[in-house]
Amino acid sequence: MKRIKKKFDELSSNDSKALITYIVAGDPDLDTTFNIMNCMVEEGADIIEIGIPFSDPMAEGISIQKGHERALLNKTSIKDALDLVSKFRKSNKSTPIVFMGYMNTFESMGVKKFCKAAASQGVDGLLIVDMPPEESTEFSTEANNNQIDVIRLIAPTTDISRVKEICDLSSGYIYYISVKGITGSNDLDSKDVKQKVKLLSSETDLPIAIGFGIKDSHSASSVKDLADGIVAGSVFVDLIGEGGDTITNIANKTKELFLAIK
Repeated sequence: MKRIKKKFDELSSNDSKALITYIVAGDPDLDTTFNIMNCMVEEGADIIEIGIPFSDPMAEGISIQKGHERALLNKTSIKDALDLVSKFRKSNKSTPIVFMGYMNTFESMGVKKFCKAAASQGVDGLLIVDMPPEESTEFSTEANNNQIDVIRLIAPTTDISRVKEICDLSSGYIYYISVKGITGSNDLDSKDVKQKVKLLSSETDLPIAIGFGIKDSHSASSVKDLADGIVAGSVFVDLIGEGGDTITNIANKTKELFLAIK
């Protein structure tokens, strides 16, 4: 069984929600990224999304853009990100890892070569922000051949026919964007999210994770009962950017979100 499905099945059997955390590979450096990954798991993260540094992360807010910039200053490459997962897998065989990024980065290795390498190193899912269904045939085929899930984004403005199309081409889970705009937005409306997620649930049996705008216990608890999990990213990248005792700060925030949804 794929790690992502196994994780959601385990959580569902315990009537629990998934805490999905996001950081950028190589921000502020690869050793710290590795330590943060382990710290997040220790404090309750169920799935970790790893942002792959890119020079034009157009869907990201200023916080995550800065995380990409810091990682690129270290010349962090997609190969470095794969090596990071391989290192993580030496001690952690169960926590699903999702690579989140942009098509150019993955295509730079060649789709077939990348998917084979990702699977061998322990990557479980891909979330490619700028890959519409119409242009995803090769990625979907190679990912499926290597038992990698292709996770897709659905926005509040996505019409129902498009929702069905996206869901039919997805696996692992659906990432529902809870607000209109870029990552780090603040206008999370739980009533609106509830209506949209209910509609989305009628079109798919896949788990649904809610992301964008989730930064603290209040925002996490306001939507925890609406879907199968939450995604928090900008808040962690902000903490990394602030410096100081990064690991302790990340641990405290992860624990705060964990307690808010469990």
